[in-house]
Amino acid sequence: MKRNYYSAVSVGKYKPSQLSSSFLMAFPVFALHLDHLLMCSTGSQQHSKIPISVTPGGGELVSAFMLLGYSQSSTLTYLTRPHDVNENQTLSGIAKQCVDQFWRLQSKHTKANEEKNEEPAKTLGPCPDTPPNLFGSLHVEFDYKRSWDEVRKEVSPLLQEGGRYKPLDCFSKHKVAIIIPFRNRYEHLKHWLYYLHPILLRQQLDYGVYVINQYGEGTFNRAKLMNAGYVEALKEYDYKCFVFSDVDLIPLDDRNLYRCFDNPRHMAVAMDKFNYELPYNTFFGGVSSLSKDQFLTINGFPNTYWGWGGEDDDIYRRVIFHGMSISRPDSMTGKYKMVKHERDLHNKANPLNPGKLSKTRQTMAEDGINSLKYTVKEIVKNVLYTFINVDINAPKN
Repeated sequence: MKRNYYSAVSVGKYKPSQLSSSFLMAFPVFALHLDHLLMCSTGSQQHSKIPISVTPGGGELVSAFMLLGYSQSSTLTYLTRPHDVNENQTLSGIAKQCVDQFWRLQSKHTKANEEKNEEPAKTLGPCPDTPPNLFGSLHVEFDYKRSWDEVRKEVSPLLQEGGRYKPLDCFSKHKVAIIIPFRNRYEHLKHWLYYLHPILLRQQLDYGVYVINQYGEGTFNRAKLMNAGYVEALKEYDYKCFVFSDVDLIPLDDRNLYRCFDNPRHMAVAMDKFNYELPYNTFFGGVSSLSKDQFLTINGFPNTYWGWGGEDDDIYRRVIFHGMSISRPDSMTGKYKMVKHERDLHNKANPLNPGKLSKTRQTMAEDGINSLKYTVKEIVKNVLYTFINVDINAPKN
């Protein structure tokens, strides 16, 4: 049964950590049509309109901004003007309608601006250096009963095909490709996408997620997959920064920014696997970021480290040998939680890898992005990520 009436749905009073992740995580910025109004109060009975600003392309689009991370409690009420809604319609359903409607309108204005050879994003002001909606310390639990449909429903409404996102209210200075070397770890990937997309949105990045899958059952090569991810991502967009992340590592603080810095950045400083301590001073494993210039300066990553171990230490040496230093967040900001798993049968420790490290200075000019060879077998885009299946000519076990 449908009725024509003003609808108002209240979420109620909760601490931010208790609110639906559809709002606190997947919807840090609500893009709304002018026919809709979002109202919010923080711990009081007095409701007030959230500030709005008209987006480029016409008066019919507005962005409503909610700073949810700082209040002790929040009451959210979503109001719409009269329209046909089902009497049992949920808040998330109404929000999804709104976001879907926004993208239709945004596409119309984007097309109009393209016909005028304009870039809408450049008419916006720059995003602040410090993202305003960060929560800080995060609580991460791995719910193995959570389905892929639930993940898509909760985190995808503001994403574009291929796991792409750009802030709607400001122009991001950080064009970031997230590269994940991958094979047969879909359960880990589900956890990663569930937690990381909301974090990346709050960090106001212009980003895309690329899952680089090693084709076949040959020996795994993490560094070569990351090289392939770098090349393939640049075919799609003018990325300036590359974050290379293992699929099983989830940050425990969203102030650990997934962007690039003046020096290559090692981000996974304090992993639970190592009792939240750096295992050794030259450790560069887990999650790291390099700008395009930094990556090219060191000739990318080595292609010759088959099996587990050694490639991250080789990368560290490349950085140091080229006169750069490693930057890191502090040990509290750089905390990570690992999804527990058994090591891949095709990624056993290679006893030959450590011996290669003594030759890094001699080999790095010829072993890297300039000697990379691989074949793309398949590219599949869905709303959460871009899946690129590559044959890297792996030796058989």
